[in-house]
Amino acid sequence: MGNGGYEYLLAYKLTVPIYDYTVVFCERWVSKFSRTTDQMVQAARSGMQNIAEGYSQESLAGYIKLSGVSRGSFEELLNDYLSFARQQKIGLWGKERVIGGIRELRELWGVLRKTAVLPDSPHFPELPKDPENAVNMMITLIHQENYMLSKLIVSLEAKHQKEGGFSEKLLKKRLEYRRRSDMGNTGI
Repeated sequence: MGNGGYEYLLAYKLTVPIYDYTVVFCERWVSKFSRTTDQMVQAARSGMQNIAEGYSQESLAGYIKLSGVSRGSFEELLNDYLSFARQQKIGLWGKERVIGGIRELRELWGVLRKTAVLPDSPHFPELPKDPENAVNMMITLIHQENYMLSKLIVSLEAKHQKEGGFSEKLLKKRLEYRRRSDMGNTGI
């Protein structure tokens, strides 16, 4: 689709720690026998994988669709974290308090911005040990991811509107081929 690949997209790069942290979060605070653990881990994985799969689509429409599926997966994951906070009677913090109060969040953004593409083994800070800090950090990260995915979808839709889709490009090539063939048959 683009010049460098989905690995360069900040909207993709952020999905990696969200997935990794979700696995750790569930290991620490959600029963491994709970269906919620499977749901949360799968939603985080789906959010990450659908960006990669969407990028590899032949059609821009397919990329838009799978980016929307990714957005839906993160919305589902967000609701699970919000439910955890509600059920554990953990207060939700405002954005300023999270950014100012959770050192790991600032460190994570430093890692994400350090290189154009994440290394195979990025050194993300550990998920906070306190469930209140951890759940507020995760909620903030997912809000940030959803914002970036929404922006990605809008830009892909604008590109589709401007350049057309895969089928339109194929038709244009076919018509050009036929025009050249017809010109060759008439001796022009």
